[in-house]
This record gives sequence, structure tokens and C-alpha cells, in this order.
Amino acid sequence: MQSVEARVRVRYAETDQMGVVYHANYLVWMEVGRVEYWRAAGLRYRDMEKEDGVLLVVAEANCRYRSPAVYDEEVIIRTTIGEANPRMMRFDYELLSADDGRKIATGYTKHIFCGRDKKPAKCPEKYHATLGINPTSESQSKQ
Repeated sequence: MQSVEARVRVRYAETDQMGVVYHANYLVWMEVGRVEYWRAAGLRYRDMEKEDGVLLVVAEANCRYRSPAVYDEEVIIRTTIGEANPRMMRFDYELLSADDGRKIATGYTKHIFCGRDKKPAKCPEKYHATLGINPTSESQSKQ
């Protein structure tokens, strides 16, 4: 699947004293993008948790701030899958101003599939095609 776009409007509570979005909110917006990516793929993350007992645990997060977002600005969150194998997924994000298209931030989050016991597990095969997981990519990445 190509990129999926979600939109958020900056709320006053998300800004600091200078009227600029507080840095931690970008990670929250990335989560919005990730959830919308799942939804656009015809999946609901909560169903994978409930039905399959599989959790997607954040192992790494990165955000590169490029231009400040400000109160009442509409932000486009463009989400793609950067890498996927049966044990891990990396989502890539591009946050853009809906008004002028300027790049606000870029980043990624890496996630490990885990069971209910919080120990590493494999993504159930029924999700592989939808999420672009190549079962052989895990063994290739170890070489």
C-alpha cells in the first residue's frame, strides 16, 4: 500500500508559551498516522491485540523537526511502511502544513511484535500480505 494521510488541527493545549507545538505531540500525531494506516489497510490494531494476542511494541522513535507547527494550523500526517518482516515493522512519517505544504517534521517508529506476555513473537501470517510483510525478509535481514 502507498502512503496514507491523516489530518490533525493543532489545539491550543498542544502548544508551548511561544505558541509552537510542544515536541512530544509530534509522536502522538505519528500514532494517529499509524492507526489510520491500519484502518486504511482494512485492519484494526485493537482486533489484532484482542483476537490474536499480538502487541506492536514501540522499540525506537525518531523525529526530525524542520519547521514549527502553530496553534490552529492543520497538519497532514503522511504514513508509510518503511520496513516490515514477521518480527518488526518500521513506519515512516512526513508531517506537512496543509496550508502551504511546508515540511514540519519527518520521523519513524520501529515496532516489535510481542505476545501478551510482552516477549517477542511473530506477526500472524494472516496479516502479512496486507502489511507488506515478506516472510523471507526476516532471514535475509539476518545475513
